[in-house]
Amino acid sequence: MSDSIDGYNIFFPQYKKGKQGLPIFPGTILEHAHKLGIEVDSECGGQGICGRCVVRIDPGAEALNSPTAAEKALNLGKNQRLACQAQIIKPANIRVFVKSTGEYSILSEGLHRQVDIDPFVYTADNRVWWRSPQGDRELGEYAGNMYGLAVDVGTTTLVAQIVDLQSGHELATVARRNPQSAYGDDVISRIDHTMRHSDGRAELQATIITALNEIIQHVADEYGISATQIYEAVVVGNSTMRNLFFGLEVASLGVIPFEAPDKAPVNVKASELGLEINPSANVYGPALIGGHAGADCLADILACGLYQAQRPSMLIDIGTNGEVAMGNKDRIMTASCAAGGAYEGATVSSGTGAIDGAISNIWMEDNQVSFETIGGKPPTGICGSGLIDLLAELLRSGIMTRKAKLAKDFVVTDGISLWSSSRPGYAHQVLWHKSG
Repeated sequence: MSDSIDGYNIFFPQYKKGKQGLPIFPGTILEHAHKLGIEVDSECGGQGICGRCVVRIDPGAEALNSPTAAEKALNLGKNQRLACQAQIIKPANIRVFVKSTGEYSILSEGLHRQVDIDPFVYTADNRVWWRSPQGDRELGEYAGNMYGLAVDVGTTTLVAQIVDLQSGHELATVARRNPQSAYGDDVISRIDHTMRHSDGRAELQATIITALNEIIQHVADEYGISATQIYEAVVVGNSTMRNLFFGLEVASLGVIPFEAPDKAPVNVKASELGLEINPSANVYGPALIGGHAGADCLADILACGLYQAQRPSMLIDIGTNGEVAMGNKDRIMTASCAAGGAYEGATVSSGTGAIDGAISNIWMEDNQVSFETIGGKPPTGICGSGLIDLLAELLRSGIMTRKAKLAKDFVVTDGISLWSSSRPGYAHQVLWHKSG
């Protein structure tokens, strides 16, 4: 990015951090949003392919480059541009309004398994200590509470849980969309970002650390605790997400043979990461298994006890990065694949993530379609669970064959339909279309 252009600013008035403005520089609207930490939906990571990063410019459109071929191919409204294609080429004050996709509905609760409390953090002589093979480290004065932080950095979602290390009680669990999604919905897009930009890795790390600090402060304020009483953190994620959190290299994960340069566990002080808990707290990143089967899959194996199983068992973690582990106490094999795109609406014109208005459940009775949407809002698209339901119902009713061929066009609701391959001019056997 070049130096800023003195005297002119870009504003994102929908966001608190965008109301004060940012000095403009020769770059895209998406790059300005990234610098402010504002999330703009960009499934393709800013390549001009997905068409999701629609923004409205008012005023300031005259300061931008002419619409690109990617933009001309879309039916954009007046003053609408793709944030990744709109380059600032002239000095002006610019106001940008981001097309909102809505807040994601994220599952953050499940079955609880009773475990013995045996943390690496303990108290002695009214001090808090962290147990380490290299020698115990003093973390500070004991002030009556000891908390731990557990974090799952998913490609799409970020989940953090604060636990009382003395009682094992879960104080709070908070889930939100991973703000790195603004750089691309999949790990390959984010790896590509680090390879195309010299500061890309640091940029993605700062994005996730900032989001986690916001969660920590929110919980601390709500429950009246001090974040400095969080004395230990464990962070898991697939290979790319774990490494990006710790600021480690990810480029090798994007090319054959798709392996991290180092699969070893990581131990870093919170102060070195900028994580706003006890500065001396240890932040632990468990080892990677291999390829894109990362620390999250290892945590799954430990949590369900697969490594102790007598009989062959299978564990399936369906996320944006899908992972499968199969085996028992004698041997465990793992595999991974890109799963989330299909469940989050990628390349599906009526597809969407799990936001308000997304059709999440579909069923058919007497050839009549019924559905439920998240939040009970008017339907805006179909998310992953709705897509699975729909395919199952089409197969059960005979409208779709086992080879995924449709006997006829199928209407879900106004504006959302499934076209059959018999429609003239369409070579694909199945094609989604959102009309209007």
